[in-house]
Parts: sequence; C-alpha cells; structure tokens
Amino acid sequence: MTIQSISAHQLSQQAQTDDHTLLDVRTPAEFEEVHIAGAKLHPLDSLKAEQVSEHAEGGTIYVICRSGNRAKNAIKKLASAGIHNTALLDGGMHSWLEAGLPVNRGRKTMPLERQVRIAAGFLALLGAVLGFTIHPYWHGLSGFIGAGLMFAGITDTCAMGMLIAKLPWNRRGRN
Repeated sequence: MTIQSISAHQLSQQAQTDDHTLLDVRTPAEFEEVHIAGAKLHPLDSLKAEQVSEHAEGGTIYVICRSGNRAKNAIKKLASAGIHNTALLDGGMHSWLEAGLPVNRGRKTMPLERQVRIAAGFLALLGAVLGFTIHPYWHGLSGFIGAGLMFAGITDTCAMGMLIAKLPWNRRGRN
C-alpha cells in the first residue's frame, strides 16, 4: 500500500482552497497542548472508520500525529475499511511547528514517546536491581522489556505506548 504524503507548507496552502478534513490521531493530552485549527481529534487507539466515514465522501482526509508513525497506522486502518482518500502530513506536528505555521495552544504535556522511554528504563532498571537483590529470576523483567523494545523497533508498533496513552493524564482534554 502506498501512502500519499504532503508537506506542512503544501497542506497549509491547500487547506485554504480545497474540501478537506484534518484528522489528528494523537492522544487527547497531546491534542490539547497544540493542534492545527480545525483539526478533529480521533485518537489512534480508539479510531473507528465509522467516525471518519462521514468525511470520506468529500475531499482529502489529511491524517496528523506527532511525527508520522501513528498517522501511517491510522491510514492503513482506514484503508482496510474502504476509506482511501487520505494523505499523511509528512513529519507530523513536528514539521508543522518547524514551518512556523499557526496552531492552537493549550496546557503543556509530556510527549508520549518520552513517557515510554521513562517507563521502559524504569522497568529495565527495576528488573536488574531486583535480580541482584531479591532473586535472579527478576532479570527476566529487564530481558522482557528489551525484547519488547526490539519488537517495537522492528514492527513500528508500541504496545507500551498504547497502554500509556490510556492512562488518565493522557486522556485529559478528551471531548
């Protein structure tokens, strides 16, 4: 499957002229912190094609996330439900912000990617400490986290990220 993409500047210009939908698939907390005016929030972990299908008849659905990975997964999910008039904002909100384009800002939040790194590091350290102090079997926790990180890198998915996205502080601001 080929995913169409568009640069931040192109989207900014095109959004003024054509019929389109801006679909943001980040967490509610990330959306609350900063988003493109007019974007509709549908977090990836709860995205349903039926929610988006009303926009499928019109113009292009531009899918936005932080860097592009979640948006790619959302586009694949929508395509499997028969919605093909989608395009990815290349570089996600990072590229939009770097281009200096207008955004709506709210309360600051810690990025999901950083939360995953903190949790994975803590669990790996915990496994090592418990393995040396309590019982060697606890080293398995560090191995499990390492295997999970390797799997996440290979498959470009992150189960820990999906779980952390469901925590209360990442759900705040949800409509």
